[in-house]
Amino acid sequence: MKIDLRSDTVTRPTREMQEAMWAAKVGDDVLGDDPTVNVLQEKAARLFGMEDALFCPSGTMTNQLAIRVHTQPGSDVICDKYSHIYLYEGGGIMLNSFSSVKLLEGDRGRISANQVSEAISPENDIHSTVTRLVSLENTMNKGGGCYYDFEEIKAIRAVCEQKNIPLHLDGARLFNALVETGETPQQFGEVFDSISICLSKGLGCPVGSLLLGTKATITKARRFRKAMGGGWRQAGYLAAAGIYALDNHVERLREDHQRARAIGEMFANRPEIEEIFPVDTNIVIVRLAAGLSESDYISKCTELGILGVTFGKGLVRFVTHLDITDAHLEEMQRLLKQLI
Repeated sequence: MKIDLRSDTVTRPTREMQEAMWAAKVGDDVLGDDPTVNVLQEKAARLFGMEDALFCPSGTMTNQLAIRVHTQPGSDVICDKYSHIYLYEGGGIMLNSFSSVKLLEGDRGRISANQVSEAISPENDIHSTVTRLVSLENTMNKGGGCYYDFEEIKAIRAVCEQKNIPLHLDGARLFNALVETGETPQQFGEVFDSISICLSKGLGCPVGSLLLGTKATITKARRFRKAMGGGWRQAGYLAAAGIYALDNHVERLREDHQRARAIGEMFANRPEIEEIFPVDTNIVIVRLAAGLSESDYISKCTELGILGVTFGKGLVRFVTHLDITDAHLEEMQRLLKQLI
């Protein structure tokens, strides 16, 4: 039995999701007449109380489209130094938008309103870039799946409104945060100018992310999506998976969180583990004891059938998802006894 905890992107569509996909009515999305894509976009926009949405192949694309729409060449984006948009999107901020970044040192990747206020470029300083966007990530991947206090988000929003700067959310795992906090998608739609949500992570779809925003934002993003090669044809088969996931896979994220906490407990008091990050949602990050190689550790885990990833110096990461069951946890408990 392989226990694949490398990411929540490794899931396979459930039988019910497959049935929904093959039953989908499709058209040509570039021409705007794929009915299932249109239903997904309308559903997501309505869920968040936003005007419009755009279905894209990946969260990287939805994030980068938002940045491209909100910024201008020579501007800057304020974000945490561990943000996905900076670390894991191929330098897209610079490549696609010709913009710089202002990297902040947050609390496990969560930045504060005071930090944002202090980082905004002075408008009258010709030596500086012009701040055109603030971007938050919720949940925070590099922070071990931690999530924001919504009051802090509202405080950041107030700073952005005062300076007339858009606020973007990389909400790849936003639903993981929502099931923990009890906040609603509509609350997030009220404070962000654009939101990216992934369907292919915790929600279990094979492909796809959505960008949400105003009609003007999405109209611009659709044009840039085409220029990036992101226009697709009979995408309704994939959109049907997204519709199914939004209807059926959100509340079950709690199961992933419970199993992640169980994995965190497995690592407690193990001699090779120096620290376990707080397990807030479905991500478990552990710090190895001094002198141990994260690459060697992952290799040993892989030999036993436990798949994870290295996550920085001395760090390894494990992520739960809908393909991980209690039986996998029981087997993992047994296998860990053979490790080191």
